[in-house]
Amino acid sequence: MFSHKISKIAATLVFLAGISSAISADKSPKQGVQITELTDRLRVEIDGKLFTEYYFKDVAKPYCYPIIGPSGAAMTRNWPMKDVPGEEHDHPHHRSLWFTHGNVNDVDFWMENEKAGKTVHEKFLEVSSGKKAGVIRSKNKWVAKDGTVVATDERTLRFSGDAKLRMIDYNVTLTAGKTDVKMGDTKEGTMGVRLAESMRLTQGKNTPGEGHIVNSEGVRDGETWGKRAAWVDYYGPVEGKVVGVAIFDSPKNPQFPTWWHVRDYGLFAANPFGVHDFEKKPPGTGAYTIPAGKSVTYRYRIVFHDGDEKQADIAKLAKKYAGE
Repeated sequence: MFSHKISKIAATLVFLAGISSAISADKSPKQGVQITELTDRLRVEIDGKLFTEYYFKDVAKPYCYPIIGPSGAAMTRNWPMKDVPGEEHDHPHHRSLWFTHGNVNDVDFWMENEKAGKTVHEKFLEVSSGKKAGVIRSKNKWVAKDGTVVATDERTLRFSGDAKLRMIDYNVTLTAGKTDVKMGDTKEGTMGVRLAESMRLTQGKNTPGEGHIVNSEGVRDGETWGKRAAWVDYYGPVEGKVVGVAIFDSPKNPQFPTWWHVRDYGLFAANPFGVHDFEKKPPGTGAYTIPAGKSVTYRYRIVFHDGDEKQADIAKLAKKYAGE
């Protein structure tokens, strides 16, 4: 009888130990990249911490917001998604991180107004989590105000990171339908980021900010606008700590190295189609035509890091990306 009671007690202890172990496992840090589908967006976490959310439903264009860097810094502007004190309310179409263009068969997909076109999410082809990376792959339609489908795209966003870096590989394959698709010559494009206000090169008219810009050619700050370069890094303080964002242009892109629509007020965009504005050449010089039924792919790597471009070793990371 006594030994039987001891056996029951031992079994109970083992059972409770199992519950305790399961609870501890639940509380342990999640590893790798986890993508969770919500009602209007996909949530991307790295090692259990928010990296970004991909908004795709009932929006003018898909975008990623917020972008949380490796040390927890919010690296893009909140407005117009969220109204917080101390942020400018200019350019409501600058939604954190996005891909689009201001002249596609004479339709403006860059702006968000009653005349502009919209990039409409059609369906997901892949949503996958993983220890090393998470992937979102989708199909989208570029729709004019009158309902005409100007072009379609298949885009792949690959999310990865560690304690020092967060990265998005952003690849977009644009496809023409039964007619040619002309990517027009305008500075209003294309692979864009709107940085946190405190990272700006300037703060208001003629007021220097604490941010800085540098490109792969060693050109710095305001002189980087409209220049060609393999990469650009824009860094500055967020909550007292210097952080930065780098965009790498892929050597596989048709117009490599691209031109850069990078502004002192925090707009940061790779634009392969804006030659007229950037170099004062005849209108249309930078236009690119995708023949009917054909496709073209643009590839970028966006790196979110602590420190400036030297501390993050951006030149080395860009060289590695170019060789992949």
